[in-house]
Amino acid sequence: MIKKSDFVLAPYMKSNDLRAAYQVLNTVVPYILLWFLAARAAEFSLFLLPPIMVLIVLFSLRCFSLMHDCGHYSLFRSKRVNRVVGFILGVINAIPQYPWSRGHAYHHKTNGDWEKYRGPSALISTEQFAKLSPSGQNRYELLRHPLMLFPGGFFYLAIKPRLVLIAGLYGFIGHLLTCIQENPSMDIKEIIYSYKSRNWYTAGEFVDILFNNICVVGIWIYLGYLLGFGFFFGVYSITLTFSAAIFICIFFVQHNFDGSYAHKTEGWDYTLGALEGSSYLELPTVLKWFGANIGYHNIHHLSERIPNYNLEACHNENGHLLTHVKKLKIADIPDCFQFILWDASTDSLVSIASFRQSTVGGVNFSLEREAALILGETKISTRSTS
Repeated sequence: MIKKSDFVLAPYMKSNDLRAAYQVLNTVVPYILLWFLAARAAEFSLFLLPPIMVLIVLFSLRCFSLMHDCGHYSLFRSKRVNRVVGFILGVINAIPQYPWSRGHAYHHKTNGDWEKYRGPSALISTEQFAKLSPSGQNRYELLRHPLMLFPGGFFYLAIKPRLVLIAGLYGFIGHLLTCIQENPSMDIKEIIYSYKSRNWYTAGEFVDILFNNICVVGIWIYLGYLLGFGFFFGVYSITLTFSAAIFICIFFVQHNFDGSYAHKTEGWDYTLGALEGSSYLELPTVLKWFGANIGYHNIHHLSERIPNYNLEACHNENGHLLTHVKKLKIADIPDCFQFILWDASTDSLVSIASFRQSTVGGVNFSLEREAALILGETKISTRSTS
């Protein structure tokens, strides 16, 4: 059995501040310039906008990938610099980076343990699916259709972080009034720290959510005023939606595929979760660059401290140990969206179609067996009568 210690990882875990700074500059600067180029192009002809919007989507995707590295404290050597740059990149993609990175860290700790973590799509087991009504099953299948990536992606980035802040503040106001009513002399600092929100876990997460919302909404208003609200929100909503759909899609297929490691907590293994519960997504060179090498996902899960600019070299160094990992191409992506049920009895991911077929087959087998038994009893009864 392959162990993590068999891999050469340590030399590739060293962050390079110059390379990191260059990556941030060659991503953020073009992203900003593309917005002003889009505004100028729209003055001449709307037909010039689509190619520029495609580039905005791709650079937005790269911003998210670099933000992801900052969340693992791997892009720069300094933890503080990673936090600051990660926050800025989170503002570009309208998502609070720190709370997101903490949730993502949990995914890394439990990858392949499907009793604890089932991805952002909140997938269920075959047992839970079987208990749903026919309409409930159809609704579950519909909400996880690939086309739902688009409204789901827009909600995930543009709307959810705003709702989280509003819901959390609403809960805090209720908590504040209750504390004042029960103990008027209670210190405000004590009231703040005694508040436990369902929308964030720590004061640090709340601060990140609050300032992310202030920056994001402030930029929306400023750019809307500068570029025109109709133009800005039209281009922004489309590009943000497509960017979100792409990176959610990439995340999904790197863990949901035929043969993916989907184990129960008992007997779960971290290394197998990384190697067999993550795919190697082979992308063209240009998409590798925009995705910041996220396709080398097995290596990334073996050690999240390896920065994106070292992943390919690390993958090549350890290629002899990765011969059995799942390799996907772009053409394989649609098939991955079938695997949206976890079969705990076989520790595997299955499609709804295959689950229904096996269930119907099992029912038919039981009916045939029961019919055969009844027929056999009837024959015995007939013989004894005669």
